[in-house]
Amino acid sequence: QVQLVESGGRLVQAGGSLRLSCAASGRTFSGYAMGWFRQAPGKEREFVAGIAWSSGSLYYVDSVKGRFTISKDNAKNAVYLQMNSLKPEDTAVYYCAAARKWSTAIVTMRGGYDYWGQGTQVTVSS
Repeated sequence: QVQLVESGGRLVQAGGSLRLSCAASGRTFSGYAMGWFRQAPGKEREFVAGIAWSSGSLYYVDSVKGRFTISKDNAKNAVYLQMNSLKPEDTAVYYCAAARKWSTAIVTMRGGYDYWGQGTQVTVSS
C-alpha cells in the first residue's frame, strides 16, 4: 500500500522560504509521476509542480516558476518542494501525490494521480 506523508508546512512571512517534504513508502516508484498540489480555502485543488521519478522531467504551474523547485531523493524515497519568495497567495494546504505512470498528458491533472497524502498547511503572512 502506497503511503505519502507530507511535512514542513508552517507560518512564514512574505518573502520567506520553506521546504516541504513528502516521504513515500509501500513500493518502488520507478515510472511513477510525483506531484505537489495545493488547495486554498474556497478554491479547487490545483497543480503546483511535478517530477518523473525515473527521468527527472519537471513541470511547474506558471505562478511558481522561478520561485519553487521540486526534487527527489531516490535513496530516501522522498520528494521535496523548495519554496522561495513566498507570497500571501501561496497560502494553502499542500498535498503530495503519486501517479502510477508518468505521462505528460496527466502530470498537471488532479485526476491523473492515484495516491494522496494528508496535506500540510502553509500560511504566508503579509
